[in-house]
Amino acid sequence: MTPLITATAAPLATPDLPPPADVLLDVRDLRTYFHVMDGTVRAVDGVSYSIKRGQTLGIVGESGCGKSVTALTIMRLLDIPPAEIASGSVWFKGRNLLCLPEDQMRRVRGNEISMIFQEPMTSLNPVYTVGDQITEGVVLHKKLSKKAGLEKAIESLRLVGINNPERRVKQYPHELSGGMRQRVMIAMALACDPDLIIADEPTTALDVTIQAQILELIRKVQDETGAALMLITHDLGVVAETVQDVIVMYAGRVVESGTVDEVLLAPKHPYTKGLLESIPSKGKRGQRLNVIKGTVANPFNLPAGCNFAPRCPYAFGPCSTHDPQIEAASPPDVACWLYTRAPGGPPPPRLRPHLAPLAGEPS
Repeated sequence: MTPLITATAAPLATPDLPPPADVLLDVRDLRTYFHVMDGTVRAVDGVSYSIKRGQTLGIVGESGCGKSVTALTIMRLLDIPPAEIASGSVWFKGRNLLCLPEDQMRRVRGNEISMIFQEPMTSLNPVYTVGDQITEGVVLHKKLSKKAGLEKAIESLRLVGINNPERRVKQYPHELSGGMRQRVMIAMALACDPDLIIADEPTTALDVTIQAQILELIRKVQDETGAALMLITHDLGVVAETVQDVIVMYAGRVVESGTVDEVLLAPKHPYTKGLLESIPSKGKRGQRLNVIKGTVANPFNLPAGCNFAPRCPYAFGPCSTHDPQIEAASPPDVACWLYTRAPGGPPPPRLRPHLAPLAGEPS
């Protein structure tokens, strides 16, 4: 079956050393650019994070911030050109995935790392039954016969709560509901017993009831298999219910990281604070919702300093001239000059006197 997304990548140099054995995935200073007619888009610009075995990590941010491109870079599912993996490394089980030949990467993709894509109707092939699509990966990676592969497909569909899986494997994607198709995508991701599951907006376009069922299913499967999970979403409610650690991305960079309690209960970066304040709640009934003013920075013309500075109510001197990096922060969990001294600048003001305090700060 012809893949819906082509995958090519040029091997990169690997001067750094692999991470400790308990770290399953270690992304270091990853930079993915797209060269198009209007210029170069730095879709992922120096992203670093790690996931331990069995851990759950959430990646949140507005549409266009680089969440999905980060995942596609890890899987090496980018068309090169126009894409370019400019620098960085992706260590998985002691191997730098960006240096693997394509034949070795195929053994990893769909086998040791599986991905649940955003929209199952466009990710599933409409001219093959769902059973054929699940069986293909199992036969390829696990070297099973077609009969044994079909039995594994039926078992996977049963695992994700699909009734009468013996009948469902013979159906085509258009014969299934949206929630059912998403369950098929999860079954496909789990069929080869991966060590890491990347879930890219797994509840997009599903109604609230089905969303809850899918999230509960992902949690249950992770508990039963011990796989690590990387959950990509813009829904902070999903993050609060599902993950252990969170990174927040804006304009291709990580701006804040920490445990789910640290990030959601005591956000530091003004962007994270703005995301949380924009969530409707019973306590805000009848009040005007808070919004993050302005629009996401033009990827072809990013600001000279902090990418969020034009929209930030806390912006001051260094924000427009110096670019904060989360790796240089002290402590290294927020890329903001409110918490780290800028080069040659004054001590950081923890909050601006004419504005409300940041969450977690004394008023």
